[in-house]
Amino acid sequence: MHSSTRARLLLAAAVLLLSAAPAARAQETDDERKFGYVPGTENGPGNWSRLDPRWAKCNTGNMQSPIDLSHERLMRNLGYLDYSYLPAEASMVNRGHDIEVKFMGNAGRVVINGKAYKLKQLHWHTPSEHTVNGRRYDMELHLVHDDGNSNTVVIGNLYQIGNPDPFLLMLEPFIRRIADTKDRSEPIGVVDPQLAKSPDAVYYRYMGSLTTPPCTEGVIWTVFKRAQTVAQYQLDLLREAVADGYENNARPLQKVNNRNISIFIPDPKKD
Repeated sequence: MHSSTRARLLLAAAVLLLSAAPAARAQETDDERKFGYVPGTENGPGNWSRLDPRWAKCNTGNMQSPIDLSHERLMRNLGYLDYSYLPAEASMVNRGHDIEVKFMGNAGRVVINGKAYKLKQLHWHTPSEHTVNGRRYDMELHLVHDDGNSNTVVIGNLYQIGNPDPFLLMLEPFIRRIADTKDRSEPIGVVDPQLAKSPDAVYYRYMGSLTTPPCTEGVIWTVFKRAQTVAQYQLDLLREAVADGYENNARPLQKVNNRNISIFIPDPKKD
């Protein structure tokens, strides 16, 4: 083959590669479809596992969350929940499907079975994802902790319509500021998560999963039984702030699959 012919072929090949590169990147972006909550839709909960191979557990897992907390057994040896929080610098992120408060510093921890899990972030679901004896509440707050080795503990607080929630009251100006702006992060100064703690002592405990993709299992769930209150306008504020179609961002209930659901109730004789 003449050198001039070889040069023309190499040049043509280079042009083809360069012209194909943007198309490949565009296709990759198109395949990165977001998940939704509307049943029966292409990206609804029943199809999450089809949107990304890394989300297979959303369909194949047998320890998925949320569940109905109804078939519990009394476990007094669980003890009072050992957790304490600290004021810490935080930012608020509109993730489109929910509003998240992300802590930048040491915001405290929960201790379970002698292991400490640091509070990393919190977010809300409307209506509640977990149900108690078949009852679904108006809102659920998730406080997400980890031990630094990808082991996760989530504390869930349930809410029903009533008086305003003091913790949300403090955050309302920031929620309004990031409304309808997906993936926008807003520094919000020091936030005290102690204000989000449940006053209740009775809680459920079970092993489950993340309630959003990738639906990773092995999550230790603690859900307080008694609901707190949230004002209707606060609920509306959270729903209006997220992207269209995510106003109801609760995953459907998952099968219990013979998992143990424990409940801690303080012994009045010892208190």
